[in-house]
Amino acid sequence: MRQFHLLPDKESLVLFKDRFLRTGKRKIGVVESFRAIALSSWLNVFIVFIPLAWVAHFRHTQDGRESGDAQHVWSYGVTFAFCFLAIVPLERLFEYGGEQMSFYCGSDLGDLIIISLNNTVEATLAIILMTKCELKLLQSTIIGVVVLHLLLIPGTSFIAGGARILEQELHPHPTQLNLTLLAIGVLSLLLPTAFFASIQGVDSTGVVNDETRRSFLQMSRGLAIILLLVYICSRIFLHTPPASNPDVSHLPNAPEEMKVREQKLAKEEPEVSQWVCIIMLIITIGLMTATAEWLVDSIEFVRVESNIEQEWFGLILLPVVSFSAGGAVAVVFFVRYLLRHYCGMPSAPNTIAKARAIDLSIQFILFWMPLIVLLAWWTGRPFSLLFDTFEVALTIGTCFLVNYVTADAKTNWAEGFAMVSFYAMIVLVSWFYTGQPEIRELLACTSVTEAVASGGAE
Repeated sequence: MRQFHLLPDKESLVLFKDRFLRTGKRKIGVVESFRAIALSSWLNVFIVFIPLAWVAHFRHTQDGRESGDAQHVWSYGVTFAFCFLAIVPLERLFEYGGEQMSFYCGSDLGDLIIISLNNTVEATLAIILMTKCELKLLQSTIIGVVVLHLLLIPGTSFIAGGARILEQELHPHPTQLNLTLLAIGVLSLLLPTAFFASIQGVDSTGVVNDETRRSFLQMSRGLAIILLLVYICSRIFLHTPPASNPDVSHLPNAPEEMKVREQKLAKEEPEVSQWVCIIMLIITIGLMTATAEWLVDSIEFVRVESNIEQEWFGLILLPVVSFSAGGAVAVVFFVRYLLRHYCGMPSAPNTIAKARAIDLSIQFILFWMPLIVLLAWWTGRPFSLLFDTFEVALTIGTCFLVNYVTADAKTNWAEGFAMVSFYAMIVLVSWFYTGQPEIRELLACTSVTEAVASGGAE
């Protein structure tokens, strides 16, 4: 008879402890671990750009504004280039560290670690915007990050992965839950927007005031707590499902390739000690956080000196730039795949679709977004979940398309192309959108009365 449980039982915890500590197996040495990290990828040579990026940032911070306009823009461009190149090896170290931790935690928890690490740049970007009180830009960026990870990244992955195979599989167990998680994340944004539209219909002249903002802030903080609870419960269900074996790769409907991967992790030797890997990841997160801030600061001149609308800047440009380093890593590996294919050394087609970016979006909208709401509450910023109606519409459309594509737990390159095409439509339409002034006024860090008087300027 199968035993059902919500949390891992004592036997499961003992097995996890034995696996994490490698009880009865060879321990990986410190020197061996550092050697493996250094030789893990040729992209590590780009680490030299980390000190160069920091030097460029502090140098142009000190004297950039005292130079001429051309010199000022050039210094921003150099800082951006160095920061971009510095983030590339850090992104790769996140991937490598997550892969190594999979040997100690299993592929399931290993994927969660990789997803959390890959959200570091976007989460850092969001927190930076919150501390600078760029709250309307923060909202646009949140939507842009979610849409990017739901459409462009998995779409391109489905195109590349499905080029040599009729269809790829998604694991039904997390995919079925992801449909619900995406829906509730989007609906949490729809509720405040619908509420605001309703009270606008009753009193279209007097709803933009401090009392209304106070109501939406209280509403948003409650919604944020509920969303965090949903995310925590979903992780408990995914990583310790009520089954005789808590590993999702052993569920009856798990794709065969996922079972093979878990068996491979159990048999093969890791290259890095778990403790060295944890220390390496902590250091990498610190370097990534600072470098990402310099990256954001270096592209600020685009918003100030160009005619790009704030909506497009937040919805498209900032999310793309924040993911650009990860995208560069993906391009490098795709080029290597093509070279191997045309040199007569092709790898076997992967039957498992890589939809990790969808998990990135779910984590961002169910964990990072509500966490930022609570951080804003703690720091006294009036950040709420009352988003621009156009942004909410984009998210609903994106959620609908992704849920439709992944509902059968199978994908192909044509569906991937449809997802990329819809993202291109969003890029095109967003270019002409100037934003909703009422939302901008309610997000002002001054009183709403002052924001209305100054035309919504923060």
